Amino acid sequence: MYRPHPFSWLPADGARHATTDERPAGGWPDGTEITALCRQQVRAKNSVEAWLWETCPGCNAEAHRLAGIPMPAAQGRGEK
Repeated sequence: MYRPHPFSWLPADGARHATTDERPAGGWPDGTEITALCRQQVRAKNSVEAWLWETCPGCNAEAHRLAGIPMPAAQGRGEK
């Protein structure tokens, strides 16, 4: 299976988290415990609504680092 990055995303414990744990075929079943890139132990929630949760800032920063892609600048966001 081709994976463009060494991590995958999943909704868990109220946010979208990323992990380097081995992803099961067919995705993450509800309740699967993983170690997120933010170093939290979280449990997967596999639902349509859960994918709309906000992204964990710690996982997002670490995912960008692992992918070699700089974080977008926060300049101008919400500032007037």
